[in-house]
Amino acid sequence: MRHQRSGRKLGRDSAHRKALYSNLAGALIEHGRIRTTEAKAKEVRPIVEKMITLGKRGDLHAHRQAVAFLRSKDVAHKLFADVAPRFAERPGGYTRVVKLGPRPGDAAPMAYLELVDYVPGRVAVAPQA
Repeated sequence: MRHQRSGRKLGRDSAHRKALYSNLAGALIEHGRIRTTEAKAKEVRPIVEKMITLGKRGDLHAHRQAVAFLRSKDVAHKLFADVAPRFAERPGGYTRVVKLGPRPGDAAPMAYLELVDYVPGRVAVAPQA
């Protein structure tokens, strides 16, 4: 029985799972929306929320923590320069999961994981102060 056991294993060992979460979080920050399975979206969502909260903090330690997890200075820069300032006045809830239905082929339930202010085709620009 899995009583009190949080998190999904997703058929991967811990290192593979950590790499998957890092890659999905980076892709979401870079593109604003990603299409993935519902299980992966639900697992990555709290991680991305924490990354955006780090971006809102904006200090050097937060930047280093973000780079350590995301493993990309370019994505971390976009997080701190573009994404986090858009959510400066929002106290949380930066992402949403939109269910899409089953994937053809294996019938895995699919979903979009997107930032709540996502607009298709919009070029991300930080608000003017």
